[in-house]
Amino acid sequence: MELLTDPQAWMALVTLSALEIVLGIDNIIFISIQAGKLPANQQNKARLLGLGLAMFIRIALLFSLSWLMGLTAPLFAILGNEISGRDLILISGGLFLLWKSTMEIHEKLEGEETISAARVGTTFGAVIVQILLLDIVFSLDSIITALGMASRLSIMIAAVVIAVGFMMLFSGNISSFVEKHPTIKMLALSFLLLIGVALIGDGFDMHIPKGYIYFAMAFSVAVEMLNLRIRQGAPVKLHQPHLENSIEE
Repeated sequence: MELLTDPQAWMALVTLSALEIVLGIDNIIFISIQAGKLPANQQNKARLLGLGLAMFIRIALLFSLSWLMGLTAPLFAILGNEISGRDLILISGGLFLLWKSTMEIHEKLEGEETISAARVGTTFGAVIVQILLLDIVFSLDSIITALGMASRLSIMIAAVVIAVGFMMLFSGNISSFVEKHPTIKMLALSFLLLIGVALIGDGFDMHIPKGYIYFAMAFSVAVEMLNLRIRQGAPVKLHQPHLENSIEE
């Protein structure tokens, strides 16, 4: 009951929830692109399941504070840079994002239009696994932010639940918008490349301020919004490997 009547607790909750939502933007982008590869009747399920499991992962990480703090202990050094367990996770996640984004761009622009129906059946599980693996990487930033801003575990958990609830509420609209506009999808994939580079930089202690990254993303989206408003021509058609299977189902 003390938390409900403590103004500082409410201020911490509101501030931390807002930051968790901002830090979850990259997560929403990745989930939107991954879910878009599935048949239409599975996309919303994949988004909600991925975000729901992601919430439990973040809460579990909050309960593992001693393990999280141990991740910062140096394991070895590369070119004078001490590498910890956290750094290895960030570097691995960044490399995965670079690889995944590049493959996605190739698939959308030069990939095959048709694939075997058997692949669609295994795609849902693969998408969920990839969402969860990347969410562990994305969670490190938000969890570290939570540890630095709040001293009470209950406030941290409440902020995570609020942020994930917000993402669940709007992820469908964001996914639909990204799927509807091919240039936005290419921008989103380029954002993932940018985030991948930033994660690798963080892993090697070359920190790129998040404000710069989010400003670049917001500015690019604003310019593209103007382009979409001014130019009303037919959009470019990206390759959709699962399109025919989606229609059949």
